[in-house]
Amino acid sequence: MTSKSAAAAARATVYGYPRQGRGRELKKAIEGYWKGRVDADALRATAAELRRTNWRQLAEAGIQEVPTGDFSYYDHVLDTSVMVGAITGRHRASVEADALDGYFAMARGTQDVAPLEMTKWFDTNYHYLVPELGPDTVFTADSAKQVAELREALALGLTARPVLVGPVTYLLLAKPAPGVAADFDPLTLLDRLLPVYAEVLSDLRAAGAEWVQLDEPALVQDRTPAELNAATRAYRDLGALTDRPKLLVASYFDRLGDALPVLAKAPVEGLALDFTEAAAANLDALAAVGGLPGKRLIAGVVNGRNIWVNDLTKSLATLGTLLGLADRVDVAASCSLLHVPLDATTERDIEPQILRWLAFARQKTAEIVTLAKGLAQGTGAITGELAANRAALASRANSPITRDPAVRTRVGAVTDTDARRSQPYGERAAAQRAHLGLPLLPTTTIGSFPQTAELRVARADLRAGRIDTAGYEERIKAEIQEVISFQEKTGLDVLVHGEAERNDMVQYFAEQLTGYLATQHGWVQSYGTRYVRPPILAGDISRPEPMTVRWTTYAQALTPRPVKGMLTGPVTMLAWSFVRDDQPLGDTARQVALALRDEVNDLETAGTSVIQVDEPALRETLPLRAADRPGYLAWATEAFRLTTAGVRPDTQIHTHMCYAEFGDIVQAIDDLDADVISLEAARSHMQVARELAAHGYPREAGPGVYDIHSPRVPSADEAAALLRKGLEAIPAERLWVNPDCGLKTRGWPETRASLDNLVAAAHAVRAELPTAD
Repeated sequence: MTSKSAAAAARATVYGYPRQGRGRELKKAIEGYWKGRVDADALRATAAELRRTNWRQLAEAGIQEVPTGDFSYYDHVLDTSVMVGAITGRHRASVEADALDGYFAMARGTQDVAPLEMTKWFDTNYHYLVPELGPDTVFTADSAKQVAELREALALGLTARPVLVGPVTYLLLAKPAPGVAADFDPLTLLDRLLPVYAEVLSDLRAAGAEWVQLDEPALVQDRTPAELNAATRAYRDLGALTDRPKLLVASYFDRLGDALPVLAKAPVEGLALDFTEAAAANLDALAAVGGLPGKRLIAGVVNGRNIWVNDLTKSLATLGTLLGLADRVDVAASCSLLHVPLDATTERDIEPQILRWLAFARQKTAEIVTLAKGLAQGTGAITGELAANRAALASRANSPITRDPAVRTRVGAVTDTDARRSQPYGERAAAQRAHLGLPLLPTTTIGSFPQTAELRVARADLRAGRIDTAGYEERIKAEIQEVISFQEKTGLDVLVHGEAERNDMVQYFAEQLTGYLATQHGWVQSYGTRYVRPPILAGDISRPEPMTVRWTTYAQALTPRPVKGMLTGPVTMLAWSFVRDDQPLGDTARQVALALRDEVNDLETAGTSVIQVDEPALRETLPLRAADRPGYLAWATEAFRLTTAGVRPDTQIHTHMCYAEFGDIVQAIDDLDADVISLEAARSHMQVARELAAHGYPREAGPGVYDIHSPRVPSADEAAALLRKGLEAIPAERLWVNPDCGLKTRGWPETRASLDNLVAAAHAVRAELPTAD
C-alpha cells in the first residue's frame, strides 16, 4: 500500500475511556451496593448505561473504532485475573458463592479474608490489584465479561475492539502467592496461560470481534533476554492460532526498546506505540527494524496522561513520517484516557483564556479525530482547527500566568547547603529523643482521619453560602477536638489534627499556592471507587501565606503530646497534579520545594516539633527505564531535602510512602535524610522492612501494620504478629507503629477499633522487649 492509500485508511480510535460517568454515577452505584442500598441488578444496569453513553459519545465525536472490555467495577487487572481463573484460595469460596461479592472481596477483603495487594500501575497514580500466583495455579478461561461488552457495543452498530491485558504483562505484574517461595517466577506459567488466552480470543472472534487489542506496557521497561524470549513465544503461539481475531499488541508510557524488534517480527497484524514523550526513540527504532510492512500501526500522538492541548502541527509531522513505515497508520492517544478527567467544558471557574489550553478526555478524542482527518485528507481539510490550535498554544506560551521573575530568581539562588541538614542523623536522633521523650515502638497515624458526611456537608454548605466562614471553622474546630480526644484516650504517642479542613492532600495545598488551578469536576480514578481531582500546575509556584500553621497549632494547644505538622511533599505535589510541560520537572519541583520550605519553617517557629512531609509518589514517578532514573532521583531527593533541611536538629522530620514497590528506591529513601519514614507494609507482609534492613537503612521507620484500604479491622494479635516481623528487620529503638496510610476513606467505627488494636499490639510487643520498662 502506498503512503497515499495508508493516509486515506487512517482511523481514529482510543484504548480506553474514563469509567465513572459525568456525575461519578459508577462510584455512587458501587458504594450503594456495598451499603445495601443498591441491588446487583441496579448496579449492572448503571454500568451498562455508562458503557453505552461512553461508546455513543466516542462515536458521535468521530471515533471510528471504540474499545470494549476496558470498563471495570474496580480494576482491569483484577478483571484479567477473573478472566483467566486466577482466583486465590482464600477468595475462592466467596467467588463461588456469589461472583460479584467475591470480586469485591478480592478487591477490598472482608473481615475474615485479606484482599489482594494493591500497587501503582507503572508510573501513574492508578492502582491495580496484584495477581497472586504459584506453581499450583490452574488457569481457566472465563470470557463472559469481555464477550458481553463486545456484544453490547456491536448491538449499537459500532465497530468495536476488545482490549485485554496481555499475557506477558499480566505475569510480569504478578507476585508469588502467600506461602509460595519468594523466588518463584510467575512468568514460568506462560505456557499454562496461553491456551486460556487462545480460548478467550476464540470466544471473542465468535462474538464478532475483528480485532482484539492485547496491552503489553510491561515491555516498555528494561527486560531480560528471558523475558523478551517469553514475549517472542507468547506472540508466536497466539499468532499461530487459526481461530482468532486480528491481534493488535499495544504499548504505552515509554519507548519499547529491545522489545520493538520482537513485536515487529511477531505474527500479529498490528502494533500500537506511544509517540508522545517517547516519540523520537520509537520513531528511530521503528525505522531501524524496517518499519511494519503489511501491518497496522496505531500511533499514540495525543498525550493520554496530561491535560494540555495537543500541538496538532507537530503531531501531523510525526504521523507523516510514520506513513512510510506501516501498511496502515491510525491515530490514537498515547494510552487509555482513563488517566484524565472527562470533559473540560464542565469547568465554570477556570478563566476562558486558560480553559482553551486544556484538553480532557472528550477534547482529546476531538484532537484524535482532527488528526486522523488531517492525515487522510490533508491539512486543507482542518484549516480552522489548526488555526485555533496555534492560537491556543501561543496564548499559553505568552501568558504572564506562566512566569514569575521573583520565583525564578529565588530558585536560581539555591545552593547545595540549602538542601542539607545542619547536623548528621545520629546527632539529630539524640536531640529528638531528649526533646520528645517517646517510648520504644512509638505509635502514630499517617495524618488524616475519617472524612465524615458531616464534614462534606459543612464544605458544601460553605460553598453554597448556607454557613459563613466563622460557622464552618467552628465545625472544623469541633472535629479536631474530637480527633485529639480520641487519640489521647486510645493512647497514641504522636498525634495528628486529622486534616478535617482538607479536601485532598494535594488539592488543599494547590488552592493556596500561586501557579495552580483547581477544577470542580476533573475527577480521575485512583483505585476502585476512589476518585481524585488533580490540580493543574500552570505557572510558577509561590506561597503567599501560611497554609497549615493555624490548625496545627490549634490542635497542639489541646494536648501535651506532640502533634505532627502535615504537608504534602514536592514530588507528590507534581505527581498528583497535571504538571506543566513547558519546563523541566526538576525546575518545577524546586519551586514547589521552596514554597513548602517556608511552611515547614513557619510550623517550627510556631512550636511544632514533628513535621511530616509526605512523598507517596516518589516511587510512582520513577522512570520506567533504568537509564532515566538517576537524573530523576537526583532532583526528586534534592527537592525533599530543600523542603525540610532548614529546621533545627531537634525537630523531627517524617515522611510517608504507600502502595508502591520500594525495593528499587531504597537508596533514594536513604538520600531523603528524613528522620522517620512510614511505609505501606501490611498487604506485603513487611516486605519493605526486609528491604530496608538489606540496604542497611540507618534511620527510623514505621512499616504499616494496618491495611487502611480494606474495611476489615485487624485484630491486636494480627497487628502484633506483623510488628514482630518488623522487629526481625528493624531494631526496636528505630521501629514505629502506624497504619499503612491515612484514614480519610475509612469510617469512624472501624478506625476506632483498628487503632485500639494497633496500640494494644504495640503495648504487647513493647512488653516483650528486654529493654522495656
